[in-house]
Amino acid sequence: MLLRRWKSLVLSLVAAIGLFAGQAAYACPFCASPSLTMAEQVAQSDAVVLVQWASGKKGDDKQPGTTVYEIKQVVRNFKDGLKAGEKVTLPRFRDSKAGDLFLIMGTRADRNKEIEWGSPLEVTETSFNYIAQAPSPELPVAKRLEYYAKFLEFSDQLVANDAYGEFANAPYKDITSLAEKLPREKVRKWVTSADTPPTRLGLYGLLIGLCGNQEDAKIVEKKLMEKTQDFRIGIDGLMSGYLLLTRDKGLAVLEDSKLRNKEIPFSETYAAMQAIRFMWQYGEGKIEPERLRQSMRILLERPELADLVITDLARWKDWSIQDQLMKMYGDGEFNIPSIKRSIVRYMLVSTKDLPKEATAGADAKVPEHVERGRKNIEELRQKDPKTVSEAERFFLPSDK
Repeated sequence: MLLRRWKSLVLSLVAAIGLFAGQAAYACPFCASPSLTMAEQVAQSDAVVLVQWASGKKGDDKQPGTTVYEIKQVVRNFKDGLKAGEKVTLPRFRDSKAGDLFLIMGTRADRNKEIEWGSPLEVTETSFNYIAQAPSPELPVAKRLEYYAKFLEFSDQLVANDAYGEFANAPYKDITSLAEKLPREKVRKWVTSADTPPTRLGLYGLLIGLCGNQEDAKIVEKKLMEKTQDFRIGIDGLMSGYLLLTRDKGLAVLEDSKLRNKEIPFSETYAAMQAIRFMWQYGEGKIEPERLRQSMRILLERPELADLVITDLARWKDWSIQDQLMKMYGDGEFNIPSIKRSIVRYMLVSTKDLPKEATAGADAKVPEHVERGRKNIEELRQKDPKTVSEAERFFLPSDK
């Protein structure tokens, strides 16, 4: 019971920071989902201006406060035009001092209406120049990332956070195309520094895997092997980068230290599982599929992970565990509804893995795993008709 509660907590934390969630196929697999980046906000605005605080008046019970800003530079104009030197008055008081800089963005729902200004964003000359010079979202992603790579872990937090957000939103394939242009020594420093925000470690782990060498791999391995009882955000991205660099050799290290070792926190084992999934989806053959299946099969011994493992192995068409799963069904620690459902679904999927000739109606030999799967389904139907019936009811075409 305690293991299942711990598993539920960890999986909830993983989902909350976006690790291998629905965004995985489209964006950085181990990055927390950010809000709109500055470039996206600028592109969606009708007007964007750099202003300087001029004056402010506090409100009272009868009238709201106001703040007057002077336009210093127009980044994005709207039809009626905005000019430097003009004043913009917002119906809310903001305490500041003369000369402080802000970026204000506005939209107009109707051409005949005045622009509606959003909340002023305090900026420095540096952060404003970063925003003003940023490439348009309409340009190719890989080209845009070249610009943002220069500002990762920049001293200005607005800039550093936004640059990270651009990478977090970027498809993994576009990040890989930047490998030769990444600042390897800086990335290695970020991976090992205690000052690096934990939410960015997953991205930097991937980056070191793309641009690093074997010396970097040793440094990463040392970090991975640190003894801890804490939940380490982003460690799965670091493990994935490690596997990109070390391949089969590194996989063997993770098997012994993270998969077989039951003394470590569940979160570390789950992170290693995520890294194996990453290599399956994005590894481009750096580790052979059967070798990845072999690693995943180790986790079948873990009741707190078995249902997820079985689902992955079904997706990966690993039909070598059919007999093992039949022995597991309802046995001891594995007598859990989620595990039993995953076993039934596994068997159902195995019966659908037919040669193209057979699915086209031609006369073709039925594979052994299909026959065995059909036999196992009937055996389970006799043993547990309710679970089989429910699994068949919700067996979607995408499962086949």
